Amino acid sequence: MVKRTLMTVGAMAMMVAALDVHSQAIVPAHGQTPEQVQADTAACQAEAKTAYDQAMAAASQAASSSDPSGPKGGRVRGAAAGAAAGAAAAEVRGNQYENYDKLSSDTKQEYRQNQAKEAAAAGAVVGASRQRRERREDQASESQQAEQQAAEAAQAAETASRNAYSACMTGKGYTVGP
Repeated sequence: MVKRTLMTVGAMAMMVAALDVHSQAIVPAHGQTPEQVQADTAACQAEAKTAYDQAMAAASQAASSSDPSGPKGGRVRGAAAGAAAGAAAAEVRGNQYENYDKLSSDTKQEYRQNQAKEAAAAGAVVGASRQRRERREDQASESQQAEQQAAEAAQAAETASRNAYSACMTGKGYTVGP
């Protein structure tokens, strides 16, 4: 009886020392020897590490599968909008002059084209600037989301590890407590 009590106390002391990673109380339910407790603890910790690694790998794969596509075509859209605005503005400005109607259609067309080119260049600059700003905002948002996902993945992996360890130890005949 005394020998069995000493073995149980010794086993419990070894479990407490071995469980600093999972900090769960383990009580042998079938009178396992200290050596058996140590072997079972090591085996279950290996299973817990595997569960942790698998959870982290799954989270990493999920994070890498999302394909962030940044804004594209800002300059082109800006240039097109600028060209349209420039042509329309040229028509309005041209109509403000009395002699505009007396000009040949080729001269009017050339004037509108020149105005459209200038406005398209300005529109491309504005579009590129807007595109760069949106890209910076998107990168900041993606960075914040990535940090949050990494924290959630680490928490999920830790939970998977604890659950795997607890299930393993329970399966080997131990009572697992918080």
